[in-house]
Amino acid sequence: MFICGKCRHRSPTAAEIFAPLEGWETDAAGLGDDADSPLADEQIGWATHLVVMEKRQLARLRRKFSGKLAGKRIICLDVPDTYVFMQPELVELLRSRIGRIS
Repeated sequence: MFICGKCRHRSPTAAEIFAPLEGWETDAAGLGDDADSPLADEQIGWATHLVVMEKRQLARLRRKFSGKLAGKRIICLDVPDTYVFMQPELVELLRSRIGRIS
């Protein structure tokens, strides 16, 4: 489960580029009140890993969904909100940092 602020650029890019990997199922959502696809309880229940893009999103995730995170692996990739959807530099950065999930 890839999570960013508005679910417009970073998390949808991550979900798209990692979906073809064998053994992976991906989804994307946002934590912002104005997110295109807001994170839902059902997505947290489905996910084994929750991957946020920034430390502040990690704090917000823990605040907003504190009772639902038990047993979930949560990773922060430290990807700033300076990219657009499928921007080659974003794709490269995500691929270089995804090893934190393994």
